[in-house]
Amino acid sequence: MNILSACDAISRARHDAVLVATMGAMNAFDRLGAGQPRINSVPLMGGAPSIGLGIALAQSAHKVIVVDGDASLLMQLGSLVTVAGQQPRNFYHFVIHNGTQFTGLSNLPLAGDSHLDFTQMAEAAGYRRVHRHDDLEVFSEALPGLLAEPGPTLVELVVESDAPVFGPDHPQQDWADLQFTRMGDEASKLANWLLRK
Repeated sequence: MNILSACDAISRARHDAVLVATMGAMNAFDRLGAGQPRINSVPLMGGAPSIGLGIALAQSAHKVIVVDGDASLLMQLGSLVTVAGQQPRNFYHFVIHNGTQFTGLSNLPLAGDSHLDFTQMAEAAGYRRVHRHDDLEVFSEALPGLLAEPGPTLVELVVESDAPVFGPDHPQQDWADLQFTRMGDEASKLANWLLRK
C-alpha cells in the first residue's frame, strides 16, 4: 500500500464526510481531485486533528475524516488526548505511517520510528476504537465498517514511502505563496458548503 492508494480508498468511501488532510495526504488528495467538503492543514503541520475536532464538535451531523501524517502527529501528540477527552462520535483519524518526514520530497528519517505504534498511543489517550492496516485490499474491505462505527477512531495505515524528489542534484525550490494562503481560502469554501447543508 502506498499513500496514493490509501487516500484513494478513503476518498471513495468518504461520501460527504468533511475531509481534513495535511502534508503528503494533502498532495495525494490533490492528485485524486478530492473536492468539497475539504480543508487542508497547511502550513500548520500537526494541526489537522485539532481542526478536525473543531469541525466535528460544531457540525455533529457530519462525519469528519482527518488524514494525518506520522511526523505531523508527532509534532502535536497532545491532540490525541484533546480529541479523546471530547469523545466525538463523528471523528475518524487516519495516520499515514511511512517512517519519513517530508515524504516524497526529501524523505527525512522519522525519529524513533522503530518504536512507534500510534494505535497504542491513541488507545492510551482514550480513543474509542483503534485499527492498524498495511494491506490495501484488507483495508479497503474494512473501511466502510470502520466509518460506520462511532468514533473517535484512529486507523494507522502503514504505507511505503514514495521516492524522494529533492537531493543534492535536485535542490528544493521556494514554496509558492499559495502554500501560505491556501488554508484560509479553503476554510471559506468549507464554511459556504456547510451553510448550504
